[in-house]
Amino acid sequence: MAPRLGGVLVLAAAAVVLGQSTVSDDRTTATSSTLTLSEAAMPTGPYESFSSQISLGTNIGSVANGVSSLGTDNRTRSTASSSTTNAVTFLTGSATAASTTTLFGNLSSTTPHTPAVTNTQPCNNYPEFCSRKYSNITQVACHNSPFITPNNLAANQQYDVTLQLNDGVRFLQGQIQWPAGGNEPHFCHTSCDVLDAGPITDWLGQVKSWVSTHPYDVVTILLGNGNYSVPSLYVPYIEQTGILRFVYTPPVVPMTLDDWPSLTEMILKGQRVVMFMDYMANQTEYPWLLDEFSQLWETPFDPVDQSFPCTVQRPPDLAEADAKNRLYMINHNLNIELSILGTDMLVPARTELNVTNNITGTGSLGLSANNCLSEWGRAPNFLNVDYYNTGGYSGSVFEVAAQMNNVTYNRPCCGMNTGGAGRLLSGGFIYSLAMLTIFWAVL
Repeated sequence: MAPRLGGVLVLAAAAVVLGQSTVSDDRTTATSSTLTLSEAAMPTGPYESFSSQISLGTNIGSVANGVSSLGTDNRTRSTASSSTTNAVTFLTGSATAASTTTLFGNLSSTTPHTPAVTNTQPCNNYPEFCSRKYSNITQVACHNSPFITPNNLAANQQYDVTLQLNDGVRFLQGQIQWPAGGNEPHFCHTSCDVLDAGPITDWLGQVKSWVSTHPYDVVTILLGNGNYSVPSLYVPYIEQTGILRFVYTPPVVPMTLDDWPSLTEMILKGQRVVMFMDYMANQTEYPWLLDEFSQLWETPFDPVDQSFPCTVQRPPDLAEADAKNRLYMINHNLNIELSILGTDMLVPARTELNVTNNITGTGSLGLSANNCLSEWGRAPNFLNVDYYNTGGYSGSVFEVAAQMNNVTYNRPCCGMNTGGAGRLLSGGFIYSLAMLTIFWAVL
């Protein structure tokens, strides 16, 4: 009983601090707070390196004549003996009227116009993306997507994964842990004692259900291997969700920027879920479970520096030439460390979200993305943020991505299925009140 009571005391006290309008650090003016800042320790683990590409014998292949699969649950993959390597895209349009040219007298020449062809089917919400390579698109990413537990200091998002995808998020990240005494992997924040979002099958099943009903969307999942377990321990649980029905399997490892297919190719082949694992991935055994750091690098982990330097932290010691030839993600999620009753907790800097997730200004996502664009000569592939729905205005993180992609963002945002009660409970006052209620109930 004593450990449980101690935990509640910590959470209750922390709730009061987070309920304040400001926090005490270089970016605020509040006083008499116990908040401090420190650099987060970089996760360590085995990093794979390759002296040359290895063929996996799993080329996405060409699209057969007249045959394709959009990869929905009520369809099966089709094959045909005759195939072509011609590029395929979604095209719609109609022929325009023919032009007539008078030569002389009563003689004339009629020339039919080539049909006016345009693509009106969006891929990942934009028709412009259909013909682009996967590696040439900037996507909004949900940092710790499963961690939405109400009234938990370690939560990183407000809305569940279905709403995240509905709003336009196309990159989802979460950390896997094994609960003490458990025999099924869960999504847990650092420890399952801090925040347990439940079995990975629940969250992956929701993603699979969404993907199966959105045949023109490509979704990326990054699984954090919190226990550094061998992938064979996770694979049976991933398989039972049915999500592998849609998984993308690359032809080689590691994939360079030019190796990635276009969204159209992935969609027509029904391979619309790209799945990475940060540590211990074994693509020889599981070609579809991509090793993250041999194909994607990240900026500093759990940043507390509002300048958000666009430097390579993981994998360490990556040559500049190699960094420029692979995907990259910016971790633009500002954190603060709470030092309360002797317990230190690194949590999202919620009171700074209107700045952190904004388009312009010091510490903003827009400034960070543009700095990376200038430094590396290409935009980030993934913008990894906390509370994507909060910013300079609702949807500001998607506006930043749209600017990187040179497209126009005009979608509604965010979490349209959330009622007034849900929005009220997300406020600092009610949040603090709820935690204090639990505290006094335990006493």
